[in-house]
Amino acid sequence: MSSKPQKMPKVAKVKDKSPAELQITAEQLLREAKERELEIVPPPPRQKISDPEELQEYRLKKRRAFEDNIRKNRGNISNWIKYAKWEEEQQEIRRARSVYERALDVDHRNITLWLKYAEMEMRSRQVSLEGKGVGYLSLLHA
Repeated sequence: MSSKPQKMPKVAKVKDKSPAELQITAEQLLREAKERELEIVPPPPRQKISDPEELQEYRLKKRRAFEDNIRKNRGNISNWIKYAKWEEEQQEIRRARSVYERALDVDHRNITLWLKYAEMEMRSRQVSLEGKGVGYLSLLHA
């Protein structure tokens, strides 16, 4: 066994040791926390989109949110994949493809990213690998 002395955690030094004018009990803290918990407003109901203008507005808002997330953390591949999947759900295959291509510029060695991209292309019937004896990984190493 090692004979290293164990480090003690640093303790905050208190400058003013006189009691506060207003004393708060643990019970009060817990009660206030419970009250605040009840104050949490439930999320708004799902939005019903009734015309093409509203749909475009909704899509623009979502795209801005995805782009902001990517801008904050470019290296987080899950943000890129969520964005691309959302574009695919919107039947915007070209946009989804663009998102995957941009993500590959960030991390071209990420196998998950390549797999998701290939799966999307197969779902959209852009690539057919059936009966060709070609696996995903052989595509990655080509």
